[in-house]
Amino acid sequence: MPRRTRSGRATALLAALAAAVLTLGGCDGGSGGDGVETGADAGPPVLAPGKPGEPARTLSAEEAAKAAGDDTPNSADFRYARMMIEHHEQALVLTALVPGRGSSTSVGRLAKRISAAQKPEIGAMEGWLKNNGGDEREETHDHDAMPGMATDKQIEQLRGERGKAFDRLFLELMITHHQGAVTMATEALADGNNVLVEEMANDVVAQQTVEIDRMRGLMT
Repeated sequence: MPRRTRSGRATALLAALAAAVLTLGGCDGGSGGDGVETGADAGPPVLAPGKPGEPARTLSAEEAAKAAGDDTPNSADFRYARMMIEHHEQALVLTALVPGRGSSTSVGRLAKRISAAQKPEIGAMEGWLKNNGGDEREETHDHDAMPGMATDKQIEQLRGERGKAFDRLFLELMITHHQGAVTMATEALADGNNVLVEEMANDVVAQQTVEIDRMRGLMT
């Protein structure tokens, strides 16, 4: 189950802020009857929803606006996008081996769904990096050190299998691969700051958790 995102909290903050602005709008112009100037700081307080398990906070209208709008990407956001692109690319390598090797139609359909979902996700992350200047930052990763990545030896073994043996090894490797993606996405949710990256990470957690359960069912 994906957690409540910063984007959701930001929406709630903005809604509360809008209510505060509307309340201010009911007053006479920008000053009270006694000639005292009113503004964001003098407006009614905004109740900001807290994180899961945390109490709500009371913010000024100005504080709420800042809290809702600060989603500047940090190093964890850039690291997640770069690593997940590479992670997804290996998933496409694994799913491309299924036609002509596997014997299960269910495994074949699963592989097609994984490929169809992860190709556009790669494009979205590449677009996010480009829009945020991350495509210009050179950063290398140890391919085998990323959670869930299959080794070259495992991929070669998969290439050589056929029928039920292929299906089982594919599912084993892909379950581990998905678990690694969920781990990476969870870390991004904990350490990142950008709303779009958070949304992408939440999608990975939700979608791939469901697929892990489905693949486990196919192995029984």
